Amino acid sequence: MEAVAPKLENILNRFVQWLDGYGLVSQDQYDFWAFPPGQKAKAVYYKNSKAGGFLVAPFFFLESFAPGSRKWFTPPRRFAIADAHYAMGFLLLHRATGQSAYYERAQAFLEHLIETRCSGYKHYCWGYPFEWETCFGTFHAGTPLITTVPYVYEAFRDMYEVDHSERWLEIVHSIAEHVDQDYTDADTSETASAASYSPFDKRMVLNANAYRAYILTEASLRFNNEAYWKKAERNINYILEVQNPDGSWFYATDGKDRFIDNYHTCFNIKNLTKIDALKPSPRIQESIRRGVAYYLENLVDAERLPIPFAKEPRITLHKRELYDYAEFLNMSLLLRNRIPELNEVRRIVFDDFSTRWIKPDGSFRTRKLLFGWNNVPYHRWAQSQMFRSLSFWFKQERDLERGEEEAPMPVWNDTEQVDVRY
Repeated sequence: MEAVAPKLENILNRFVQWLDGYGLVSQDQYDFWAFPPGQKAKAVYYKNSKAGGFLVAPFFFLESFAPGSRKWFTPPRRFAIADAHYAMGFLLLHRATGQSAYYERAQAFLEHLIETRCSGYKHYCWGYPFEWETCFGTFHAGTPLITTVPYVYEAFRDMYEVDHSERWLEIVHSIAEHVDQDYTDADTSETASAASYSPFDKRMVLNANAYRAYILTEASLRFNNEAYWKKAERNINYILEVQNPDGSWFYATDGKDRFIDNYHTCFNIKNLTKIDALKPSPRIQESIRRGVAYYLENLVDAERLPIPFAKEPRITLHKRELYDYAEFLNMSLLLRNRIPELNEVRRIVFDDFSTRWIKPDGSFRTRKLLFGWNNVPYHRWAQSQMFRSLSFWFKQERDLERGEEEAPMPVWNDTEQVDVRY
């Protein structure tokens, strides 16, 4: 893509100005369901979809046709996962520009994360600030979640790589210990195990395992801990073994939530990509190829733009999702030297995003609804994710301009033998 860096820089500068004025608390995509009546309605729905359908319908209606009404139900909040994304984004900008102000902003986010860790746990960990109703029960506010913790791990790790303060490294190690010790593993085959979503459930969610596998792989090398790797290896095998013949993954394999959606597919692919960069494996590479092929065939439409679902058992009341755009950009940037087909799609996605999704104030639209847009900015969904993805891209482009591109991932060799360690 020609001369994309100036355009990225302009978008990012406008967004940072908006963030300064807006503040670090926001409404959230989940607000209607965190509201006690919404939470109870969803609990009934999970037990009996027909009876519960009448109870959840009003909240789906509000989400789809009056998203701004959520401010009357739930107060704005601050989210650890968003703080982690913002910290990583500002560190990327610091590395791209050398500006110390970006480093200082990242540090402020990390200091807040230290203060807001989950209470009652030996090691550092984070979750959501609301009650989360699932088909397997309630996750209470302050419950550590393996889909949140890895981003905070990466944020503290990235800060350590910038200033080499042992303080950050100690926190990184503590998070790794949490990821290793506080989640349960259920054997799914002789060589594979599925990790839980939290310390208290027995769910078998694919992206949860992808996140855990990446963190334990990274930590096994960083801290020379073979025990981390043994658990990561079994979680990796689970992800590879349950991949569908067409290259897709269901959200979960525990008998519930057998949908196939956009951003969770991206989560699986990006974590496998980062694992392969650390411990190359032809088996993982083939899984990524198949996953990307499925994605390009089923999770982008004829316009080559992301769509929310490939297989979705419930009614969808929106057409497009900022979260999907953010995660596609991140995934495609990780694979830019390996799967060229993604590069042209990324150009199309970015053209659409920069034309239609940026609001006059510099923030981003949240959803394309059946009629109109959801313009309510949610830090967790997905202002922070898009900020990080754009910052990542900007850093890549600046490196290319300076001839300082990080060593590209080796080109995959189709003739390589499968690594039996996986």
